[in-house]
Amino acid sequence: MIFEQHYLDCLSQASYFIGDESTGRAVVIDPRRDIAPYLETAAEHGMTIELVLETHFHADFLSGHLEMAAATGAKIAYGSVAETEFESLALADGHRVELGEVVLEVRHTPGHTPESISIVVWESADAEEPYGVLTGDTLFIGDVGRPDLLSSRGVTSEDLAADLYDSLHDRLMTLPDSTRVYPGHGAGSSCGKNLSSDTWSTIGVQRTDNYAVQPMSKDAFVAAVTDGQTAPPAYFAYDASLNRENRDLLDESSRPEALELADVIFRQRMGAIVLDTRDPNEFAAGHLMGAINIGLAGRYAEFAGGVIQPGAAIVLVTDDGLELEAKIRLARIGFDNVVGYLANPIVALADNPEEVSRSSRVDVAGLTAAMADIDDLQLVDIRQPGETDGGIIEGAITIPLTRLNERIATLDASKPTIVYCAGGFRSSIAASRMMAAGFGDVSDLLGGYGAWEAAV
Repeated sequence: MIFEQHYLDCLSQASYFIGDESTGRAVVIDPRRDIAPYLETAAEHGMTIELVLETHFHADFLSGHLEMAAATGAKIAYGSVAETEFESLALADGHRVELGEVVLEVRHTPGHTPESISIVVWESADAEEPYGVLTGDTLFIGDVGRPDLLSSRGVTSEDLAADLYDSLHDRLMTLPDSTRVYPGHGAGSSCGKNLSSDTWSTIGVQRTDNYAVQPMSKDAFVAAVTDGQTAPPAYFAYDASLNRENRDLLDESSRPEALELADVIFRQRMGAIVLDTRDPNEFAAGHLMGAINIGLAGRYAEFAGGVIQPGAAIVLVTDDGLELEAKIRLARIGFDNVVGYLANPIVALADNPEEVSRSSRVDVAGLTAAMADIDDLQLVDIRQPGETDGGIIEGAITIPLTRLNERIATLDASKPTIVYCAGGFRSSIAASRMMAAGFGDVSDLLGGYGAWEAAV
């Protein structure tokens, strides 16, 4: 058996390639949208990808099932509860995919979503114990999938949590302790609240260490897994719907069009978002007026999905040579409308100072002075609820960055505003989004809440 986990750090997302060396037949599970790594693995081992298996309709990324099918002729399959606009196979609970010696067994494990499945991997049909189980977003390392992402679709989080309890205890924790657990996500994902940085474990370790599968009543479980979840990025509903639909395919080899500054400004005035992907300090030193700063060094696509509306036209500003990466990473969440990038940004901005703005970044001393001297100072904490539970700066308004778009109108754009996060990266995103929305006086806190705590 060829078994590979492909882990994407920037989205904390795991996908899998499983092949049978005796037949050369292979399956890809939960592929990301830029599919070149799976094709390279197949070519390396002389295998043919025949099937794309999806554990559920993903909310946090746009899956590459359509790209895989177009590139390889593979069929697409889900659990039989799922309904898709495109042609797909509906696999019943207990269905077995036989690649040769390697066998994959489908287990319906609803809870994170109604159609969620897990996939038990057997190295041979007569193996006494399974090699592992791909748990999608049902069971994570140290956590379980959140059951609240479909509350807007008329499915209550309590009902899904009850289903999740049954799936865990009746379908997964019945596996032998030696069974390896390969989840769909790791630490940093918004699909759970307590995910480990480990990318695999075993059923036995999870039985001991995972809070969510300890002995407890169903009611206690429902309360435990619905409490304290982070605010998911606003794009989750968009991706969950798009993953069911026919849509355009990603061309992961073509760079966006190079645009001169005048064309960028014209497109911006016509409604395009100028997305500056440079480091926050570089952005602060000089950027195109109205640009939003989301650095490529962080959880770029996820943050973009929190402050940019799906479907918006986007013009990129990047360091040289990073235009294609910036485009592909947006495409991983279905933000495909990249209309170009600013050619030679350093020269373009230097030659047109009238189009350049600088950001205000204050240190703790500056914030302390502002709090003492400015009566109507608006202080905004854009961390997640789990972070703010540990304390906030007195008087701060809490709005998670992932929900800033929908709540920005609740802030007063006329007031002097200082924004902070944990360390100073996300606050640059929020401050730039506010400035683009017409806030007149916005600064962000260098070092974030960590610097404030250390100083007081």
